[in-house]
Amino acid sequence: MRYKRVLLKISGEALMGSRSYGLDPLMVERVALEIKSVHDLGGEVCLVIGGGNIFRGISAAANGMERSTGDYMGMLATVMNALAMQSALESLDVPTRVQSALPISAVCEPYIRRRAMRHMEKRRIVIFAAGTGNPYFTTDTAAALRASEMGCDALLKATKVDGVYDADPVEHPDATRFDTLTYMDVLTRDLKVMDASAISLARENGIPILVFSIHNNGAFAEVVKGRGTHTIICERT
Repeated sequence: MRYKRVLLKISGEALMGSRSYGLDPLMVERVALEIKSVHDLGGEVCLVIGGGNIFRGISAAANGMERSTGDYMGMLATVMNALAMQSALESLDVPTRVQSALPISAVCEPYIRRRAMRHMEKRRIVIFAAGTGNPYFTTDTAAALRASEMGCDALLKATKVDGVYDADPVEHPDATRFDTLTYMDVLTRDLKVMDASAISLARENGIPILVFSIHNNGAFAEVVKGRGTHTIICERT
């Protein structure tokens, strides 16, 4: 395995499957199988899952809701997604723990870095919920933060497409796909991979970001091995 300890960032929308809202149980199960395949290889995996399939704070703010309130509601949506993924993983006999940046002791552990590290050393999957616990920060930034705290070898961003393009390949079939990019390429070209604070945090801590398609079966394991179709974002190409 090229990357032993990784953080997988999945958007909430990825868990919708073919639905227009909420969770698709079949999609949740398929992602859980992808995670199990890497776990079975001996990898140490932690996750950050977005909440956009249930609630998006910035959209609520655009419709008149106070931004901080909307963001906190979005954090609660990520907890729901994390619990769904935990259930799917444990049904596959993969030991899993959910840690929330907002204390919700009835359903999950509070985020404690040393405890999370210990879970990973025991080869448990750790799902980090509720973002950073602060409004105005996205789950992308939370993913870069947790990857840094856990000492991850890479941050893997699972998307709808098999890498980073210079335009949306769905709307622009002639869009150019990149195999490698630097952090500064992403920032200066304003490529919509992750928000600028997430890219900057990954850059400061030397964590490569690998972008791949979650819809390709076996793609997660292939990327962890350093193979498969993906875009890698690092300091030098």
